[in-house]
Amino acid sequence: MDNLANADAVRLAHIWRQFCAQLAEAGEVLLRESAPATPLEQAEGLRYLSRLTRTALNMAVDSADPDFPRLFQLCDDKIKIGADNPDNIYEQTVIDPAREYRIRGRRNGCPYLSFGTKANRYATDGTMMSTGEVELGDLHVEPDGSFEIAVSRRPQTGNWLPMADDSSMLIIRQTFDDKKVQSKAEIEVERIGAGPAAPELLTPERIEAQLTQAAAFVRGTANTFADWAEWFVPDVNRIYEGDQSVFQRGGGDPRIWYGHAAYELAPGEAWVLEVKPPECRMWNFQLDNWWMESLDWVNQKVWVNGHMAKYEPDGRVIVVCAERDPGFGNWIDLAGHRKGTALWRWIEAQEHPVPQCRVVKL
Repeated sequence: MDNLANADAVRLAHIWRQFCAQLAEAGEVLLRESAPATPLEQAEGLRYLSRLTRTALNMAVDSADPDFPRLFQLCDDKIKIGADNPDNIYEQTVIDPAREYRIRGRRNGCPYLSFGTKANRYATDGTMMSTGEVELGDLHVEPDGSFEIAVSRRPQTGNWLPMADDSSMLIIRQTFDDKKVQSKAEIEVERIGAGPAAPELLTPERIEAQLTQAAAFVRGTANTFADWAEWFVPDVNRIYEGDQSVFQRGGGDPRIWYGHAAYELAPGEAWVLEVKPPECRMWNFQLDNWWMESLDWVNQKVWVNGHMAKYEPDGRVIVVCAERDPGFGNWIDLAGHRKGTALWRWIEAQEHPVPQCRVVKL
C-alpha cells in the first residue's frame, strides 16, 4: 500500500510540475521583439500573465462543469483582456452543446444587454467564434422587465439563443451609460432536461486536463492580443482600419464596430481624436496598455462614452489624450502611459465614421 500511495504522490507531483512548465511557456510573450521594454510595461506584462492565470483557473477548474452552469466574470475591474470595456459587466458560463439551458433575468436599469454563445478556442487558435447572438431589445420582455431565453441547438419558439455543435461558452454583456447610477440586470442560467443530480467527484485525470486547458488559455490569450497590438503599431496614432471579422472571431459583439489603435507620444504631446458620432445605440473610447488591458478606469479618467462626453456646437466630439487636462475637448488621462493601445466603439450604429487623429504639442 505504501508503494502504491507513493506512486500516486509522484504522479500528482508530475501533473503539477507539468502545469507549471506549460504555464511558464506563456512568459515567452514578454520576450517578443515588439514587447515594450520600460519597467512599467514589463511589470504590467508580468501582472497580466498572473491575472490571466487567475481567471483561467476559475474558468477551467471551478466553473468548468456545463451540467451545473456557474456565472463568473472572465474580466472585471482588475482582470482585463482584449480591450475590455469600462462600461461593461461581463459574465460567462461554460456550456455543452449536447445540453439545453434556460436564462432567466430581470433587466432593471441596464440599457444594453446582449447574450452570445461562443466556440471558445483561445487555448488552441486564439479565437472565440460566435455561434449565436441576441440582444434583449429584440426579444419579448415582460412589463416588469423579466425575461426567459432558451439556449439550445434545437430551434425554439419565443426567445431563443442558438448554439452550434462547437459552442462551449455563453457570454453576457451588460453595457451602461453610468454604472454608478444604473442598476445591473439580475441573471441566472440553469441546465434543463436530463442530467446528473450533483457534480461528479474529481479525479486526477480530470484535474490534469483542466490544468492543461488553463495553461493553454493563458498562453493562447496572451499571444492573440500581442499579435493584435503588433498589427496596430505600423499605423501608430491612427485608427486601424482592418477587417472587422478579425475582431468578431476574437469574441467581439457583431453589433459593435471596433476601431482599435496604437499610440505613442513624446513628452508634452497629446493625441487628439475628432469625429461626429453617427446615429447609434451607444459609443465609447478608451485607452489601454500595450497588453490591451484597459487602464485603471476605477480611479482615473481613461475613457469617455456618449453619455458623459462634452459635444461641440456642431455635434462633433473632440477627445484629447494627454498627461494633463489641456482645457478643451474631452480629456483622457494617459495615466503614465505615453505608449499603448486604444479602442473606439460604435454600438448598433447606422454608419461607422473613422475618427480623425492628429498629434499636437500642448
